[in-house]
Amino acid sequence: MAFPQPRPQAPQLPQHLLRTIDCRQGAVRAVRFNADGNYLLSCGSDKTLKLWSGSKGTLLKTYSGHGYEVLDADSSYDNSQICSCSSDKTVILWDVGSGQVTRKLRGHAGKVSCVQFNEEATVILSGSIDGTVRCWDTRSRRYEPIQILDEARDGISSLKVAQHELLTGSVDGKVRRYDLRMGQLHVDFISSPITCVCFSQDGQCTLSSSLDSTVRLLDKSTGEMLGEYTGHKMKGYKLDCCLSSKDTHVLSCSEDGHVYCWDLVEGSLSLKLPVGKAVVQSLSFHPTETRLLTAMEAHTAAAGC
Repeated sequence: MAFPQPRPQAPQLPQHLLRTIDCRQGAVRAVRFNADGNYLLSCGSDKTLKLWSGSKGTLLKTYSGHGYEVLDADSSYDNSQICSCSSDKTVILWDVGSGQVTRKLRGHAGKVSCVQFNEEATVILSGSIDGTVRCWDTRSRRYEPIQILDEARDGISSLKVAQHELLTGSVDGKVRRYDLRMGQLHVDFISSPITCVCFSQDGQCTLSSSLDSTVRLLDKSTGEMLGEYTGHKMKGYKLDCCLSSKDTHVLSCSEDGHVYCWDLVEGSLSLKLPVGKAVVQSLSFHPTETRLLTAMEAHTAAAGC
C-alpha cells in the first residue's frame, strides 16, 4: 500500500526576480502595493507619483502636483483614490481615474514622511518631521485637520492604521499605539530612532525597525519583546520593514543592497535577497501572494515565485 505523496507547500518567500521597472522618476523613495495587490505605486524624487499594472509592469498614469519629492503614498480600498505626501509639507488626495488633485492639504510645518488612509478611506493620516500626526476628513470641505496628535518629541517617520488603532514610529525612539476608539495611548521605548512600524496580520504584534540595525517584534498588548532580528545594515537611512502576508517571516531593507528575511519564530535568517549594489530604500509585500516589491535608487523590482 503506497502512501500519498505530501502536497508540495507553496514557497513562503519570493526567490526569483519577476520584473525590473525603470520608473524614470529619479530616486524612488517608496513603493507600495494597492489594497488587492493588482497595482503598484511608486513615489519619485522628481515630484511625481506613478501607478503601474502589477501583472504587466506597464505605466497606467502619472500624478503631478507636488512641489518637491514624493515620500509615501497609499491607495483606498476601492482603488478610486490615492493619497500622497511630500517634502513640500503637503498631503494630496488624488482621483485615480482622472489623475486630478481632489484636495491639497496644508498644515504640517515640515516635510511629510508617511501617509495612509483609514479602512473606509474617510480619513487620511499623515506623519511629519514636525513631530505631529494629522487626521484629515476626506469628505469634508474644511481644509483643517480634524485631529492633531503631537505626543512625539521628534519627527514621525512611519505610521500604520488598523481598524481603530494607529501605530507611529518616531525619531525620538518611541513606538506609540493610539486606541482611537478608547482615547488611549500606549508607548514602547526602543531607544534608537525608529524608521518603520507595522502591525502583524493577526493584529497581535507590532514590528519596528530602527537605526541600530535591529528589527523588533513586540507583543502589542504587553510590550514584551518577542523577537529581535539583526544582520542587515540600517545606520543612516529611513528604510522599510514588513511582515510576510501570513506572518511567517520578517523582512527588512538594508543599506548593503539586500532584503533580509528572517523566520519570525526562530529569528534565524531564512533568505538574503540580492536587489542591487545600492541602498534598498523601500519594500512592500503583496497582501495575499508570495510577491515582494522593492525600490532602489532609480528603479523598482518586483520579485515573486
